[in-house]
Amino acid sequence: MDIVLTVDMEPDCPPFLNTFKGIEQGTEKLLSLFGRLGVPATFFFTGMVAQAYPHIVKQVLDAGHEIGCHGDSHTPFTQLDRHGAAKEITDSLAVLRRFERVVSFRAPNLVFPEIYLNLLAENGILIDSSLARYKMGYLFRTKNPPVKRLPVSATSSVLRLPGWIRTPYLGALSSPMVLFVHPWEFVDFRHTNLRLDCRFKTGDMALDCLEQVISGFDKKNGPITFKQARDYITPGGGKTIGPQSDRFSLKSRLSKRYSKDEPWKTDMLSTGVCE
Repeated sequence: MDIVLTVDMEPDCPPFLNTFKGIEQGTEKLLSLFGRLGVPATFFFTGMVAQAYPHIVKQVLDAGHEIGCHGDSHTPFTQLDRHGAAKEITDSLAVLRRFERVVSFRAPNLVFPEIYLNLLAENGILIDSSLARYKMGYLFRTKNPPVKRLPVSATSSVLRLPGWIRTPYLGALSSPMVLFVHPWEFVDFRHTNLRLDCRFKTGDMALDCLEQVISGFDKKNGPITFKQARDYITPGGGKTIGPQSDRFSLKSRLSKRYSKDEPWKTDMLSTGVCE
């Protein structure tokens, strides 16, 4: 089973908020978790977030993760004509490619008009992760796209559901299992008036849930490989964390301490708040 962990680096719960608490507070929590578990991820940045928070882009890269393009302003591509769509892509890539080569793309809201796919190819994008298997657009996808497609398997709020619902749902998904989260999910918005999926089990509870999801794969799905989006350009490609291989066995890493002050707990929070 291939698992692709991805993070959409955008404003807090758009379009309802225009704040960046997730970027400022949630990203560090994710990097700590991924580092402790030894798993790689792909972080899809909007150009505006990368421009405003270059130190966070560098932190992501220093941790061995991939950065991808999430448009420039998080404007839905369905609201843009061809010229506007091209500008969103090129403006974002102009910022992101100051840091490293960028070959992966994901549209805001997981919706990208098929007629714009060639804009990605023209700008050196090789992987598109804008399709969602659970949305209608997946049924009408282009048969011979100019870029490789890497569809998302489940919406992010599924990962915050109780384990007795979440576990069988994820267990039924096929490989590659492409999961995504947002940094704002790891900031506590529970006591706000936001839409339910933007606030339930946010904050540390969401982090506990994600930890359980990642650590649970080894038990329930057999041998697993954690990959980044760019690894699908060629077999075995891309960066990894830890051993010089793109294979990760969580069982072999459970006893490793992430830092002197943060020992790894082997009980996986089995009775924690995410159950």
